[in-house]
Amino acid sequence: MIQRMHGAARGWRILFAVVGWATLITRYGLMIEDGTRSILGSTTVFFSYFTILTNVLVALAFTAPALWPDSRLGRWTASEGVRAAIAMYVAVVALIYHLFLASTWDPQALTKVIDVGLHTVMPIAFILDWLLFVPKGRLRWVDPVKWLAYPLAYGVWTVIHGQIIGWYPYWFIDIGALGWGPALGNFGLLLVFFLFLGLIVAALDRGLAALGKGDSSLTPS
Repeated sequence: MIQRMHGAARGWRILFAVVGWATLITRYGLMIEDGTRSILGSTTVFFSYFTILTNVLVALAFTAPALWPDSRLGRWTASEGVRAAIAMYVAVVALIYHLFLASTWDPQALTKVIDVGLHTVMPIAFILDWLLFVPKGRLRWVDPVKWLAYPLAYGVWTVIHGQIIGWYPYWFIDIGALGWGPALGNFGLLLVFFLFLGLIVAALDRGLAALGKGDSSLTPS
């Protein structure tokens, strides 16, 4: 039973590693093909989206434990705290997109496929991975606070490149359009949302452990 679970976890992660990297590479190619910016400009814009950066984390977290479990990256991305944090980040990606951003544009053809992959398929795949294959009961209540480091770093990056090139990836943190006060206020509310979801993840971790779902044998070797 343990070996089958190991195989299921590894197969799941390899499958969605392929899906994740293919989706990211295709999205980058479409942005370069668009030709409205230089390659450097398009690359900067590409890595300015929280969705893209988080999906890179997701793809790495699927790839490294499945292919290089004994490497430093493999061990780090297989750890319970890291996987829980990434599950929370990608849940934010899906929720913010579907609640506030999906209605602002209408992707077509391949772009639509990529859109669904980044904002729906990969978040669901990683959240299921966390629920099914990661040992439970090892998170602390302080962990969701620590997980705020990533969105805070993203906020600093967004302000820096936004001030330099005058472009922001999301309307609700656009300092140029909204001004510093409203944009920073919106970002503050977003951090509260991150913390709220992080606490939910920590509570789920404890609840599932109490139900006997914390068996470390489910961790892929």
